[in-house]
Amino acid sequence: MSRAPSPVVATACEMQSDFGAGFSVAFTPDECQVAQMRKITATHLRRWRVPEATVDSVVVAVSELVTNGIQHGHGAIALKALCSDGVLRVEVTDGYASPAKLTTAGDDDLSGRGLFLVAVLAHDWGVSDGGRTTWCEFRLSSGRTW
Repeated sequence: MSRAPSPVVATACEMQSDFGAGFSVAFTPDECQVAQMRKITATHLRRWRVPEATVDSVVVAVSELVTNGIQHGHGAIALKALCSDGVLRVEVTDGYASPAKLTTAGDDDLSGRGLFLVAVLAHDWGVSDGGRTTWCEFRLSSGRTW
């Protein structure tokens, strides 16, 4: 008997305040959501007039963090981005209490480089919320870009 695939659901909301612009998306853990989260992120960043080179770096980071959440997390996943005071912060919460760790992949390994890419592309990264949330921050050019 084959198992029916779980429904793929994404619910997004946009945020705007005196502190900046942002969005959040909650979705079921499914590999097809990685591409969708990249598209949602790129669309918002372009609307906020984030420089294209930074958009590309953030989209790679989102792809890696969401993929980690899907592969290692438990339950629904949340992606959140907030652009404020020249900093763009991305958070992925996956419900898994073990914090993400930077590892060294071997030359022949097919995976294990995601957090290394995030660390190289972002200004800073880390984990919070008892290990359930992995975040990264990108510095933006001076002035408001949203």
